[in-house]
Amino acid sequence: MPEIHRRAKLQSAPQASLHPVDEAFSMTDLSHPAPEFTTKDAERLAECHFGVSASASPLDSERDCNFRLKVANGSVNGSAGSADWILKIVNASEPRVESEFQTALLQHLVDTNPAAAVPHLKPSLSGDVLASAQGPDGKPHALRMASWLPGTPLAEGKRTKTLLKNLGRALGELDRALQGFIHPGALRDFDWDLRHAGRARERLHFIDKPEDRAVIEHFLARFERNVAPQLPFLRAQVIHNDANDWNVLVDDDDGERIAGLIDFGDAVHTVLIAEVAIACAYSILDMDDPIGAAGALAAGFHEKFPLQAQEIDILFDLIAMRLVTSVTLSASRREKTGDNPYLAISEAPAWRLLHRLDALNPRFATAILRKACGFDAVEGAGAVRTWLDANRRAFAPIVKPHPATLTKALVPYGDAAHVMTVDSAGRRPETATAWWDDFCARNHIQLGLGPWGEKRTVYTDEAFRSRFVEGERRVHHLGLDLFMPAGTPVYTPLAATVRSVEIEAVPLGYGGLIALEHEPEGCPPFITLWGHMAHEAVSRLKPGDRLAAGELVGHMGDMHENGGWTPHLHFQISTDTSLSATEILGVGESAYLDVYGPIFSLMQHLLPAFRRKLSSRAGARGPRLSACARKCFCPTSPFPIPTRSSSCAAMASG
Repeated sequence: MPEIHRRAKLQSAPQASLHPVDEAFSMTDLSHPAPEFTTKDAERLAECHFGVSASASPLDSERDCNFRLKVANGSVNGSAGSADWILKIVNASEPRVESEFQTALLQHLVDTNPAAAVPHLKPSLSGDVLASAQGPDGKPHALRMASWLPGTPLAEGKRTKTLLKNLGRALGELDRALQGFIHPGALRDFDWDLRHAGRARERLHFIDKPEDRAVIEHFLARFERNVAPQLPFLRAQVIHNDANDWNVLVDDDDGERIAGLIDFGDAVHTVLIAEVAIACAYSILDMDDPIGAAGALAAGFHEKFPLQAQEIDILFDLIAMRLVTSVTLSASRREKTGDNPYLAISEAPAWRLLHRLDALNPRFATAILRKACGFDAVEGAGAVRTWLDANRRAFAPIVKPHPATLTKALVPYGDAAHVMTVDSAGRRPETATAWWDDFCARNHIQLGLGPWGEKRTVYTDEAFRSRFVEGERRVHHLGLDLFMPAGTPVYTPLAATVRSVEIEAVPLGYGGLIALEHEPEGCPPFITLWGHMAHEAVSRLKPGDRLAAGELVGHMGDMHENGGWTPHLHFQISTDTSLSATEILGVGESAYLDVYGPIFSLMQHLLPAFRRKLSSRAGARGPRLSACARKCFCPTSPFPIPTRSSSCAAMASG
């Protein structure tokens, strides 16, 4: 445990040995009581074994006994200069090989980089780094003295994404320095090793609240199904393994610089990605945008020690499982510690974050983490985009007559004050539709367009509240809307297999909803989503049906079956084929448009004729409209975020 442990770590349970680690030389006993030494004992041991005369004050620790030693009169061993130290009195149950491992690790880091911001060990008067003393119970305890590092714990200051990225960089540099380092004490069977996070299932009965237990079971099932089978194939080495918010020190003068890393007591040989997961689990507690913060930390680590895609793909689950390990170990100790309010305070933010993570779609969380580290948000998304670009001229038209022959206008959902927007948001589709029909009749408009990325205020239901960013709403459209009369038939541009046909019966939802899967030669598979459809498709199509290019998909639904909207088709591509139709987000947060762009590719690929017609349209106000519309379909910008000028809003209002 800690060189200095400024918090009481979420407490631990007796170690279960149902899943032994074959290579383990030692097993850490987390249930053995911590040593009982007084401050007077610490002062005596410091002077007797290390020649340091100092005033001792106790520090929190999970299973060891730690003291800060404040040197009096600025002298150390009779020489000028001032220094504070940490005296660690090791738990009597800790195998000697583990204490030797921790000292060897710290010495390796200092030998590799003498300026490393880690505790520097002080040799004892005998010349050894480890000394030994007998405790009040007569048991021998190893002693170690290390330098006190200045700085403020991350837990006590303001956390920003810049600071967390710097933390990631610091951990990346640390683990690069530990590459190739090994010691028998690193190969231990340890509940805080994330490879053994599945042991939390043995502690489920300690969780009292059913809703909390359900969250734990959810993440355990994901870990057992998706993560544990991959762990033997991932990179492994010695890591710090406990970069929690009390073990990370921030510079007192520069609040975005990491001043040091302490507490190497949990260091272990395990999967490399666990270092990032553990740091994320604690540093993102109670942040407004926890996954974005985790992405910043992962990006910093990746900059110094490049991560692999398969490591990032399990990062979200490992973050959750570190929290699961913490809260279940804490709960299992409650019968020994009683209703300790300090532990309750420590647990509370972990539970809050677990419930927030439980509400997220892991696929989108992983996409955010992948994008932060420079990978495709979804594996294969770039290849889909390339194929669509190369083959777009061969696609069958989605509507007939051919869209190139139709006159078009942008639907005014980008104007928050427009009557059509206000009435749609207020669930008055009759008046919204009446305005649109009248506008189209007066201006001879045959096709209305709602572009990808458009910011809209029409999404007022609670379902559009962001689950990723506290206090934000999903307001950016992630598909292409085609407004035509109810009953208008729509056709698949490519050969397809029906994935699902369903009815989403929620206000401002999709109504009739169809998902098709496309597997063109030379391209990864992708999904097209068809929303606000007539319900007749439910009885006509079934999963597994094959559709040829240009074949009927369905018909645009009226306001009574399309979720309560002016009749239109919401058309969308998903490069993530693991998502169900209802999991495909039709609207997203501003913060993650750069992530949603690759997942839900811009519709320009399938509708080249729309671009040609919009950019060439003539008419009294045509140039203003086409200038705005070109932003939505610009072939040189794959995922533009269009903005609507006031002139375009005026044009839409007639």
